[in-house]
Amino acid sequence: MLAGNILTPDGWLLGRLEITDGRIATIDGERTDPACNDEPYILPGFIDLHVHGGGGADVMDGGTALNTIARAHARHGTTSLLATTMTAPRAQLKSVIAGLGALARERQAGAARLLGVHLEGPYINPGKLGAQPAAATVAVLDEVMEYLTLGPVRVVTLAPEIAGHMDIVRELATRGVRVQLGHSLGSYDDAVAALKQGATGFTHLFNAMSPMHHRDPGMVGAALAHAAYAEIIPDLLHVHPGAIRAALRAIPRLYVVTDSTSAAGMPDGEYHLGSQRVTKCLGGVRLADGTLAGSTLTMDQALRNLVSIGLPIADVSARLSRHAADYLGLVDRGRIERGAWADLVVIDRELALAATYVEGEAVVE
Repeated sequence: MLAGNILTPDGWLLGRLEITDGRIATIDGERTDPACNDEPYILPGFIDLHVHGGGGADVMDGGTALNTIARAHARHGTTSLLATTMTAPRAQLKSVIAGLGALARERQAGAARLLGVHLEGPYINPGKLGAQPAAATVAVLDEVMEYLTLGPVRVVTLAPEIAGHMDIVRELATRGVRVQLGHSLGSYDDAVAALKQGATGFTHLFNAMSPMHHRDPGMVGAALAHAAYAEIIPDLLHVHPGAIRAALRAIPRLYVVTDSTSAAGMPDGEYHLGSQRVTKCLGGVRLADGTLAGSTLTMDQALRNLVSIGLPIADVSARLSRHAADYLGLVDRGRIERGAWADLVVIDRELALAATYVEGEAVVE
């Protein structure tokens, strides 16, 4: 039984909810304005669809690294996530995806739920690698389909301007895979064409994509003009607060991701992102040449960052949970209602994480 200001799809209730067999059994309370009391906030657990690592481990390490990552992020309120790969040789990607498929079938105690795989690369533009290794390739349908058979690939990031990629967008869309545009030098027209073929989102909006100019709107312009969904990294390093505000006004279901690396939740020092060495310092993670290389962001810090630039907690919660769940078509996560999974976070009035429940299990309490 949890008590406090409960954020339901219909608004705030001051009351209690009961958990039975990992799901929300009952919710009782009265309509409230949390500003009128001092009780904690009870929010849907955070859903992060772009996670490369955490707790010193990297998704591309394979093996049990994902368990370390899922536990590290659960300690910061993430109750479910997509393990996100890096550009790598085909044999390594096959091995990693197959291993993640096995881990997705059973959640480890104390860990966030693995919802599947976000394949970020290798089907990206070599001229917009960001922190991806220089091993970009052109997508071939047979290879992409092989990845889908090996593990639960839910999201694929690709550059739509590469010859042949529009056909891949269309094929993936028919199979229910969410195709995101990113790591791209594509034009506004390339992005609009990909959206018409079934692409549904944009990967870490503003970063590693052609920028907006008033006579050449680029990928960013297409996202602001047409997207219903897009990722954003609100560590306040990747994107200026003013740009975040512009995206919030333009994209109705803009949702938060961390793009976190193995350095998340760890002290300053050297870590790795896929095959590359990175350094955590001054709150960021960078390659040797200074390029931002993922982040150290956690979802509870993302909540505090967005509140600090003026967003109300209810709106922030939607961008940390419900929009991501809706994007993947998950009707029983990302919201507090009867029958949904008891993926919950309790936040105190100072916006510190007080408790995390993953499918009813108290991970942080």
